[in-house]
Amino acid sequence: MGIKLFDSELKVMDVLWKGGPLTAKRLTEILKEQVGWNKNTTYTVIKKCIAKGAIERLEPNFLCRAVISKEQVQEQETTELINKVFDGSADLLFASLLNRKPLSVEEIERLKQLVNNLK
Repeated sequence: MGIKLFDSELKVMDVLWKGGPLTAKRLTEILKEQVGWNKNTTYTVIKKCIAKGAIERLEPNFLCRAVISKEQVQEQETTELINKVFDGSADLLFASLLNRKPLSVEEIERLKQLVNNLK
């Protein structure tokens, strides 16, 4: 099992995934602007991510670098969802997603292409 990240931790990771390595100070500025967090909240969440091994702290200036990729987190979260809600069945998840809304011809063609590329 990989690293389990909570919503607040994913907000910090998302900034790093989009912006690359940033100082903790810059992260606090961005998250204050995006979600209204104060400095203490941001530093607390950064430290939790460091403790979990999701972020690496580098010097100088408390530089934060994402250690895990967005794709790793997406894969882990998807696997957890499939196991928890769809009894381990990826095709049930897929069917559920397809039944949410009518698909356009273009979306159907993209899905066919994805399935064909699995062979």
